[in-house]
Amino acid sequence: MPLYLLALNPTDSVSEGFLPAAAALGLEVTILTDQPEPHRRRHPDIPVLPCDVRSVDAVIAAIAGAPAPDAVFTNSDHLQAQAALAAAYFEVPGKDWRVALRVKNKAEMRRRLAAAGLDTVWCTELAPDQDPTALADQDIRLPCVVKPREGVASEDVVLVDGVAELMLRCNEIRQRRPRTALVVEEYLDGELHTLETLGDGNRRHVLGGFRTTLSPPPHFIELRHTFTAGHPEPTTAQVLAQLDALGIGFGSCHTEFMVSDGRARLIEVNYRSIGDQCDLLLQQVLGIPLFERILRTHLGEPLPAQPGTRVDGAARIDHICAPAAGTLVTAPMAADLIVDGVTLTYRPLRDIGERHELSHTNRDYVGVLRTVGTGAAAVDQAAERFLAEQCWEVAP
Repeated sequence: MPLYLLALNPTDSVSEGFLPAAAALGLEVTILTDQPEPHRRRHPDIPVLPCDVRSVDAVIAAIAGAPAPDAVFTNSDHLQAQAALAAAYFEVPGKDWRVALRVKNKAEMRRRLAAAGLDTVWCTELAPDQDPTALADQDIRLPCVVKPREGVASEDVVLVDGVAELMLRCNEIRQRRPRTALVVEEYLDGELHTLETLGDGNRRHVLGGFRTTLSPPPHFIELRHTFTAGHPEPTTAQVLAQLDALGIGFGSCHTEFMVSDGRARLIEVNYRSIGDQCDLLLQQVLGIPLFERILRTHLGEPLPAQPGTRVDGAARIDHICAPAAGTLVTAPMAADLIVDGVTLTYRPLRDIGERHELSHTNRDYVGVLRTVGTGAAAVDQAAERFLAEQCWEVAP
């Protein structure tokens, strides 16, 4: 059964999650990518087909010249619409391309939710050819957040307090990303959470979520995710109603939302599984073959009637950020430990000797620690002890 997997750069979600799951299901995987050499180095036994994966025409042409697909899949934020259109072209199961575009475009997502009468967030767009000074004539609701309209991973997402600062931040982003459409929206205060869901088009499983710890403003770097098996029922109902209004119902979905005074307000919807190894943690704490189930939906198989997930799991994931720009000179090696019944998995994300500037995104991560057990207190104690015993040093 041929599976065509669209990808940009290699990710842990694909390498440690979806590719092993595809092998377990007996699928014949071909990776379509515009970065073939990194994939060939990481996956020497898997066919890699060079392709301009951001172009649906190129994707369809590449697949048309190969064995007919049983599934076309991607876990990339940037390629959901392309994969959905290719799946529709080859008449295999997939997401609705209109929904993929709708949630990728943050301004369009806001318009859709407002039209449905579910939530109205003050929001304005700055088109690729518009000068940021065009915002000066608008009644900006401060404080506000500026970010790329189709951005991901908190990249170039900044909190601003005044109009002059807003102009400055917009120009800074444009210098790094010429002709990028920007969104400026009101700042939503409260506690940041996620909801992880999986659907087959008819049935939807709610897989729990995470409470997210962020870096101090003005940036929004995700430092820790603490697993929660279930949010309060009214909160979950509010989020699911908004996902329904957006048309989300097939495959995996990672939704970020704020809770303030009992009200759940969406920050963004990523129509894929949660990343940065949180999906690996989720599979472990739930005790289900999560990646296999996601792929099965794209093969047209229904989800089981019940998720069958563990209910006694506790977990957290800690992302260690570089303390400054410079060269990493000291950091722990990969480790797999079991301490007092708690499983700890540490993976370095940057090699000793690598030099990086700070980006105020997840590209600043130098390591990640996954901690899983059956009690929150034991998990926290084990994680804190491990982190306190390690050293990450960056030289200027």
